[in-house]
Amino acid sequence: MDNKKKNRNRNNNKRPVPQGKFNAYWIYGLIILALIGINLFSLTSYKNEPISMSKFKEMVKQGDVAKLEIVNEKYAQIYLKKEALQKEAYKEATKKGFLGANPQYYFNIGPPESFQKKMDEINATLPADKRIEPIWVEHENWLGPLLSWIFPLLIIVGIWMFIMRRMAGGGGAPGGQIFSIGKSKATLFDKSDKVNVTFKDVAGLQEAKVEVMEIVDFLKNPAKYTSLGGKIPKGVLLIGPPGTGKTLLAKAVAGEADVPFFSISGSDFVEMFVGVGASRVRDLFRQAREKAPCIVFIDEIDAIGRARGRSAMQGGNDERENTLNQLLVEMDGFSTDKGVILMAATNRPDILDPALMRPGRFDRQIGIDKPDIKGREDIFKVHLKDIKISPKIDPKVLAEMTPGFAGADIANVCNEAALIAARRDKKYVEMEDFHDALDRVIGGLEKKNKVISPKEKEIIAYHEAGHAICGWYLEHASPLVKVTIVPRGIGTLGYAQYLPKDEYIVRKEQMLDQMCMTLGGRAAEQNIFGKISTGAQNDLDQVTKTAYSMITIYGMNDEVGNVSFYALNQDSFQKPYSEETAELIDKEVRKIIQEQFERAKELLAHHQKELEILAGQLLEKEVLLKSDLERLIGERPYKDEHIPIVPKFIDPPVPKGSSISDEAPTEEVKESETEGEKVE
Repeated sequence: MDNKKKNRNRNNNKRPVPQGKFNAYWIYGLIILALIGINLFSLTSYKNEPISMSKFKEMVKQGDVAKLEIVNEKYAQIYLKKEALQKEAYKEATKKGFLGANPQYYFNIGPPESFQKKMDEINATLPADKRIEPIWVEHENWLGPLLSWIFPLLIIVGIWMFIMRRMAGGGGAPGGQIFSIGKSKATLFDKSDKVNVTFKDVAGLQEAKVEVMEIVDFLKNPAKYTSLGGKIPKGVLLIGPPGTGKTLLAKAVAGEADVPFFSISGSDFVEMFVGVGASRVRDLFRQAREKAPCIVFIDEIDAIGRARGRSAMQGGNDERENTLNQLLVEMDGFSTDKGVILMAATNRPDILDPALMRPGRFDRQIGIDKPDIKGREDIFKVHLKDIKISPKIDPKVLAEMTPGFAGADIANVCNEAALIAARRDKKYVEMEDFHDALDRVIGGLEKKNKVISPKEKEIIAYHEAGHAICGWYLEHASPLVKVTIVPRGIGTLGYAQYLPKDEYIVRKEQMLDQMCMTLGGRAAEQNIFGKISTGAQNDLDQVTKTAYSMITIYGMNDEVGNVSFYALNQDSFQKPYSEETAELIDKEVRKIIQEQFERAKELLAHHQKELEILAGQLLEKEVLLKSDLERLIGERPYKDEHIPIVPKFIDPPVPKGSSISDEAPTEEVKESETEGEKVE
């Protein structure tokens, strides 16, 4: 009994074998093939074996021919008598065919008039009972002419349907048919298909979480808010840099809300066909009204929400503008008591249309910025849950090591640390692995096999030592953590890493000190070798951008004055100032950069002994830490209060984007994102 129950349960647990769906097109194909086959067989089945005219004459003289048919005035078909088929000479002839009694032989007659004369001559030599009168018949090929115009038409229709289906979404998927091209592609998440991400998985965004949680509460308990005369917001716009968690926050809303959640990307509305985008917007909001109360989330809304009238082609129909117009109409069209809330996310709010941003459409705009130290600590705690880590790892120390990191950057660091620990066959991830992961994220993969000549290596060592010395003796420079001449990434021959502060306001003195420190590498080359190299290309790019920002955006120049051209530059292809002002700006930029370059040269000349000591140690050890600098040239004159307390068994931490990367002479280097040098 037990075995029978087990077998029965085993049979019940077997999943049914998925059956392929029957396609009606196979029926049409088989019918066409059958018609073609019948037609071809009908044309060839009567032709059995060819014979010559002389052989035919012998058959007629012997009295073996029963009937002679001339088909379409082209060939003759010979039917033998039943008695003749018993002869040994005709054994090879077929007795029965597909359509009954078939002719046994055939031959081409040539010109009909000539053949008729030959038959008359043959009959003249035969007795009356053996004479054969040819029967002239016409066999029409009815399928050939029919297929001659049906086949091209079928091919054209098939190609057209294939192209339409591919452009409409491809294959046989829902929405892939030609008549459903204007249907919405939004993914619906409801009770049967729930998202696993909740607000517990979102860290470092406390203020944004409160705002979004209130939106979810609007839909769960609308009477609580409408009882006092309030109206539920129509739209919520999430704004923030890439990687800060906008889409993750929307996923958490989908996981927490007990209402249907529609998710779609802004690019899904854009098609090459006129009117498709607007049609999909209408269909999306129609579905939302049917499922109300619900939430509609449009990711990267700047794909369709770009301000109208910019870069418009004259005489053309801008499909993106039509889609935006329909979106604006739909957001105003449904009433607030329907319970349909539109959420959207973008990292480019400056290019969105003002009509889309106004209250009544997007009532709330939630800014999601890069997390502070407390937010980074919370994010590390979330990502460290899935990693086997050493008990000595402190998320607070990791947060202090990563200023300027967004949530996606922190997730990348945790993943890299786990991969490095696995590569080293460790049982758990240690702080050393996080340190190496930060090195890799900031500087790139270490190029251990890159061959550098001793002369180039000496130039790189003095260049990086110049950065380190300037940063060490400048008050407002970010504290140095590490300096190395080990090649990393693409074209990066060496870099100095710093630990910038979490600051939201930068003063002019800080920007000038940062520029001086950035030019320290080229200044060291000038002082020591009397020549300069291409290794400072990235440094020059940084200081040029900083200098222009100081003058044209922040108004930090006495000659140009307290003016800002930032917003004007965004809206126009032309410079929003006169040629005289442009010349003045260029002159002041060169003046600021040259002043800081001379300042760096003077500073390095004053500390040339320390510069040579540091460069010599770099050539010997290739990597120097903050503790090594304190041992070699003494403590930094300015106290670094925000340097984190790092355990003694690891190297000092490496922050994101705090390096001054120097490129190889012939290769391009990515722009450094040093937090203290970056001007926004």
